[in-house]
Amino acid sequence: MRITHLECHLVTVPGPNPPFVWRDGLPGSWPDGEGAVLRICTDEGHEGVAFSPRKGMIVRDIVDRLLRPELIGADPLQREWLWHRAWELDRVEEMPIYVLGLVDIALWDLAAKAVGLPVWQLLGGYRTSIPAQASTVTFGSVEEFLDVADQCIALGYTSIKLHAWGDWRRDAKLCVALREHVGDDFPLAYDGSAGFDLPDAIRLGQVLSDADYLWYEEPMREFSVTAYQWLAAKVGVPLLVGETSDGAHMNTADFIASGAATGGVRTSAELRGGFTGAMRIAHLADAFRLRAEVHGPIIPHQHLCMAIPNNTYYESLITSNPVRREPCVDENGLVHAPTAPGVGLPPDLDYPAALSRHV
Repeated sequence: MRITHLECHLVTVPGPNPPFVWRDGLPGSWPDGEGAVLRICTDEGHEGVAFSPRKGMIVRDIVDRLLRPELIGADPLQREWLWHRAWELDRVEEMPIYVLGLVDIALWDLAAKAVGLPVWQLLGGYRTSIPAQASTVTFGSVEEFLDVADQCIALGYTSIKLHAWGDWRRDAKLCVALREHVGDDFPLAYDGSAGFDLPDAIRLGQVLSDADYLWYEEPMREFSVTAYQWLAAKVGVPLLVGETSDGAHMNTADFIASGAATGGVRTSAELRGGFTGAMRIAHLADAFRLRAEVHGPIIPHQHLCMAIPNNTYYESLITSNPVRREPCVDENGLVHAPTAPGVGLPPDLDYPAALSRHV
């Protein structure tokens, strides 16, 4: 089997309705924009697709200029080789982190469809359902956060992760108030969205330690592994690291070796080099008896959650008040394993006819 052609289809992606905000200093939710679908076709009629919800024109430029010449004529089942080639090309191109794994996702989709299995089973299935963690956007007040938490619990969610304002004192008061509100036994986590320097990250981390939070995620930008090493030495709350930094498993290895990954590491198909990169990270973490928590609510991550033993939650984004439960989450707060072959594309978008078989 050989790859005969690559296509990049631009797709209109509506922004969230209602729009939402993140911490102070960050843009809020994206407006209507243009995403892209990569489609890989072969001489035996097998196809694979991968979806990028952002910057479709950038994706198309990289496909047309860089990826197509590399992939035409290649064996689509040699995913390891093609993953290696993507990193070789990245050496001179510095591809956006969200583009780097697109080819890999499409190749896994192609292989799984060729054998009639969902990707999570081809990866090596571990479970058929997993609890969803309610991961909030940033709401306006402590009182609104507590109201949102009550709604999440009523909808079946069994864990909550906060994205707050990026002011360590204000965020600390929220974290303590939520702990008091839900009780000692309800699992809570906090994500700083890289809003702090080291001194303030330490101050907030000490509060989270006292409040028995499950983990403390990305309080600082992840360029300095040493800063995280120093943070780990000063706080008791477990650190969840390696979410947005470049380098996939190679970067994650440095976080682990430094002793900074006290709670575990993040992994994802979107930001860590497709399914191949995500599974490398999961196995690396497992060798050190660490967790590899899957980051973000996209369809490929439903598959990763079913394939990675040392992952505990599916991250389900809560973007509105009143709270709307994500469609893939049931009334008991569980996400169930996909059953269709391959990965699939998000529903309810206006795709061209060539992609209809993949929705």
